[in-house]
Amino acid sequence: MCELFAMSTRHPTTVTLSLEEFSRHGGLSGPHKDGWGIGWYEEGDIRLVKERDPAASSACVRFIQTNPFSSSLVISHIRKATQGSVASRNCQPFVRELGGAWHCFAHNGDLKGIAGDRRFRAEEFRPVGETDSEQAFCALMDTLRPLWFSGRVPPIGERRQIVAQFAAALRELGPANFLYCDGDALFACADRRHQCDGSIKAPGMWRLVRRCPAGGELAAEGLRIASEDGEQEVCLVASVPLTDEGWVALAEGEMLVARQGRVEVERQRSHRD
Repeated sequence: MCELFAMSTRHPTTVTLSLEEFSRHGGLSGPHKDGWGIGWYEEGDIRLVKERDPAASSACVRFIQTNPFSSSLVISHIRKATQGSVASRNCQPFVRELGGAWHCFAHNGDLKGIAGDRRFRAEEFRPVGETDSEQAFCALMDTLRPLWFSGRVPPIGERRQIVAQFAAALRELGPANFLYCDGDALFACADRRHQCDGSIKAPGMWRLVRRCPAGGELAAEGLRIASEDGEQEVCLVASVPLTDEGWVALAEGEMLVARQGRVEVERQRSHRD
C-alpha cells in the first residue's frame, strides 16, 4: 500500500530531513516504487511536485533536500499502484481549487466498487487519472462545494462534520486512510492498512505532536524542525513512525484535525458508523 506524510506547524518550517527519511520508504527500505508527490502551501498558494519514478532515486527529491522550502502545511505521498497505470497523472497528492482556496488530498487504501457507487459520483469535479483515490477526492470536493460557495473559509465545525461523514462512508468500501487539507486545516482520517505480517488492520496512521521553544529545534533521525519565529508547535502524521520519538497510533475510524500545529479535534468513530 501507499505511504502518507503530513505536517502542520504554527510557523513555516522546512521538511528537508523528513522528506529524506520518507523517501527511503519509497524504494530503499520499502516496496513503494510507483511514484511520489509532495504539496506544500506558501503564501496562499500551493506548490506541487509529482513524479512517476521512485522517490528513493529521484533527482527531484534530492533537489528539494538541497534547496529546502518553508511551509506550515505539507502533504506527501509515495505510491504502490493498485488501480491506474504508473503515470504522473495517477501520482498523489491531488489538488483542486474550491472557494478561492487550494485543496489537497492523498489516500492510502483500496476502494473497491467506488466507480459504481452513486454516493461517490461527482458532478462538478472530474478525475484526470484512473485511480480510486482521485475519484474519492472529486466526490469529497463535490460534497464540500456548497459549504465553500461564499468564497470564504467556512467554520471549522461544519468542515469537520462533512469530512467525518465522508470518511465513514468511504471506509465501507475498504481501507481508507486519507489526508485532506484546505489551506487552513489538516484533516487526517485513519483506518486500516496492510501490516508487515500481511494482515489488514489498524493502525493506518500515526501522529507526533511536539513543541519547540524559540531558538530551539526538534531533531531525531530523519527529522529536524527549527524554531526561528518564536515557540513552534508541530503536528506530524505518517503511515508509519519516521523517527524514534513517541509516535501515537490513530485508532480505526479516528479523525485528527490540526491547525497551525495544534490538534484541535480528535474523534474516534467505529468503522461501522
